[in-house]
Amino acid sequence: MNQEFEFLSVANSSFEHSGEALPADFIDDGDIFDSYSRTVVSVCDAVSPSVVKIEVETGRPPARNGRPARNPTGSGSGFVFTPDGFIMTNSHVVHNAAKINVATPNGGYFRADLVGDDPDTDLAVIRINAPSLKATPLGSSGNLRVGQLAIAIGNPYGFQSTVTAGVVSALGRSLRANSGRLIDDVIQTDAALNPGNSGGPLLNSKGEVIGVNTATILPAQGLCFAIAVDTAKFVAGRLIRDGRIRRSYIGIAGQNVPIPRQFVRFFDLSNKNGVLIVSMDENSPARRAGLREGDTIIEFAGEKVEGIDDLHRLLIDERVETIQKVIVLRRTERLEFEIVPLEREFVN
Repeated sequence: MNQEFEFLSVANSSFEHSGEALPADFIDDGDIFDSYSRTVVSVCDAVSPSVVKIEVETGRPPARNGRPARNPTGSGSGFVFTPDGFIMTNSHVVHNAAKINVATPNGGYFRADLVGDDPDTDLAVIRINAPSLKATPLGSSGNLRVGQLAIAIGNPYGFQSTVTAGVVSALGRSLRANSGRLIDDVIQTDAALNPGNSGGPLLNSKGEVIGVNTATILPAQGLCFAIAVDTAKFVAGRLIRDGRIRRSYIGIAGQNVPIPRQFVRFFDLSNKNGVLIVSMDENSPARRAGLREGDTIIEFAGEKVEGIDDLHRLLIDERVETIQKVIVLRRTERLEFEIVPLEREFVN
């Protein structure tokens, strides 16, 4: 091995001193990697002071043998995005927390208040009262390209201010939230994430946040996901303003089913699937509108419905307490109803 290395060194040296001109398209790998390193280092220097460790207690469990057990605890990451102490993180990090504490990179330790929590997008905003906070700029996820640099900063397994780097692996992924709702426009990256990275920023080469790190697929390697920053900006704004995200509720439990071919042809339908109503809540908007168990929803608010996820996407806050048209198949009939969705309250 030593002889081979020595030979390669001599060969390279001979080429460098042979007097021959380098090809016009010659690229010095050393310059490329130096530039890459400088970019990652500059992003880390700029953003690391804004990335915090979040520690939560979820409430005191029942006593055992007359002795109170220790509070269940957990931890994650977050980042300051306004100078007055607003911090973005994941909903699953702080949801149902009885107590939230934040550790800053400069050694500060602060009690945090929950501003708002949205399990449907796995995003939350908390706030601390601390001096001299540095905010991380929020970028845009609308112009991301597959293959561009992606840098993650967080606290995996409690190791504070850990940096990993990779690329944007894919765009427009969908991810199932703990609430069961589908999160759209998720960023896939191969920047390594581990438990504790949740809520930390995913950054571009300018040091701007392009996503909020949220999940990995285990035991796979390099399959990591972040909520797009455009989604995060919208959700954060609503959480700061209202403390919650308003979404519509019609009160059904459904399942995806295929529509019989003869119905598709007879009614000239553009969709091949629908949502079968399995059950309805008492006094729900669906029941009051005249829908029944066994109906198959094929259209809502003028939009085609081919599955539960389509229906979730259409149940937005603008439709709360407004009349919407819903079309169903009931046995051999195509029926149209008017329904008034209510505001949905998230149930733990």
